[in-house]
Amino acid sequence: MIINSKKILFKHSIKPINLKKNNKKKDRNLTYKDAGVDIDAGNLLVTKIKPFIEKTKRPEVIAEVGGFGGLFDFQSQKYEDPILVSGTDGVGTKLLLAQNLNIHDSIGIDLVAMCVNDVLVQGAEPLFFLDYFACGKLHINIASEVIKGIAKGCEMSGAALIGGETAEMPDMYQDDEYDLAGFCVGVVDRSKLITGEQIKPNNTIIGVASSGPHSNGYSLIRKVLENYQVEDNLRLSKIKTLLEPTKIYVRSVRKLMEEIQINGMAHITGGGITENLPRIFNSNLKAQIKINSWEQDPIFEWLATNGNITDSEMRKTFNCGIGMILIVDREDANKTLSILNECNESAWEIGTIVEGSHGVEYI
Repeated sequence: MIINSKKILFKHSIKPINLKKNNKKKDRNLTYKDAGVDIDAGNLLVTKIKPFIEKTKRPEVIAEVGGFGGLFDFQSQKYEDPILVSGTDGVGTKLLLAQNLNIHDSIGIDLVAMCVNDVLVQGAEPLFFLDYFACGKLHINIASEVIKGIAKGCEMSGAALIGGETAEMPDMYQDDEYDLAGFCVGVVDRSKLITGEQIKPNNTIIGVASSGPHSNGYSLIRKVLENYQVEDNLRLSKIKTLLEPTKIYVRSVRKLMEEIQINGMAHITGGGITENLPRIFNSNLKAQIKINSWEQDPIFEWLATNGNITDSEMRKTFNCGIGMILIVDREDANKTLSILNECNESAWEIGTIVEGSHGVEYI
């Protein structure tokens, strides 16, 4: 931006605002609603979503929704040396599929899952969650369905939904568009913090099944769908499959942590196993992944075939059927699989940690 005494130049053209006094008589006074923001609708939404939020309440929550800040009475005496772990995320362009199909009750689960699974990998119990819902025009029924899904995700993870923000922004978004962001805070005792520092050669890599692409790679998925020329009902069926919400692993993994020492965990999001797994172990270690060691959801083969996507591109874009990876001592591998199966998770031994050049090797 260049500023001089005569004018201000912007990179993008913006219609100038005429600040000269307009003496023309107005027919009536302008209101915020005339500008596209309906405060009454926002208040009605808060009333409508309170029953959903109530189901997520934890004993530590000491305020009702609607205040300026969510209040959470953190009972630190429950922990010897507590560490707070925070995470934030969105659901990307998967939102466009949900909006195109007018299916809004599950995308909130995705939002919670992307955040709570991230704090989980460091051993943290999710404590509370906040959401940000931005739209061009506030449609109360749509917004309440979205937040109902958020509340459902919080129930599934044990996190309290203690607050959020609904922003109605005409001109920023189209009337039928909305965007989401989520924020989660969890806690773990310092002695139980999972950092990956304990990962060593000969550790076993356990993969836990995803429920589909979760919330990653949807810009590429939408490109595939653009070229998918079939009858409308078949196309609709495929899109509905792609809207399956992201799996939340909190309860299963925390159950496992009661009995097994987990040396490292990775939430397999954008970048797939290729990009996410190396983030948790030292530079002198390598993960050897057996490519045929798990049952891959058919949706990934469909994407690869219909999009003409190479194996390497699939692996660095999608989770390819593995939504969470756990690294444990070899002698704990069978018990780990047994506990996960008891928690109704599909899990497999998918590889080994070895010494070598940092990264992932598919064998």
